[in-house]
Amino acid sequence: MSAEKVNLRPITAADTAKVVEWRNKEFVRKNFIYQKPFTEEGHMAWLREQVEPGHVAQFIICVADREIGSVYLRDIDREKETAEYGVFIGEEEALGRGYGTAAARLMLEYGFETLGLKKIFLRFVEGNTGAWKSYEKAGFQMIEDKRERVKLEQGERTVFFMETERGAWERVKRLGMEKI
Repeated sequence: MSAEKVNLRPITAADTAKVVEWRNKEFVRKNFIYQKPFTEEGHMAWLREQVEPGHVAQFIICVADREIGSVYLRDIDREKETAEYGVFIGEEEALGRGYGTAAARLMLEYGFETLGLKKIFLRFVEGNTGAWKSYEKAGFQMIEDKRERVKLEQGERTVFFMETERGAWERVKRLGMEKI
């Protein structure tokens, strides 16, 4: 899959060392609810138990020939036609350049058109303003009455929820998404 700024390719076991390196970087880890250090063994189990059976659709984000992060749909519920979206940019110099928004748009297209989902939601930790703006640009809307508090290494934080539905995404797509 590709867009103006990024290409997505399916994740493979060969990506394990890079994904573990990215997820263990402080600027990535601090914005995740799951903050324990990643290991190669844990990532291989994730691939085997989640990606291979289709509970997760995960891709590597590429800019030209450079790999910069990963994007995924997890907890894919084929009966309810829902999934949770997630992304991380693991190369610090790639932050703030619109790559996450482009990857999100590609994943929404994949989720709605290929997987036939009706709703895709996400969670993000307070203070991650760049991600929030990116999610809005991609078409996610804040769920105003849904929040939760979690205890993280940085202390207690609020987790916000956003979502988009197939119909809303199709309307945005028909109107023509703004260039990132």
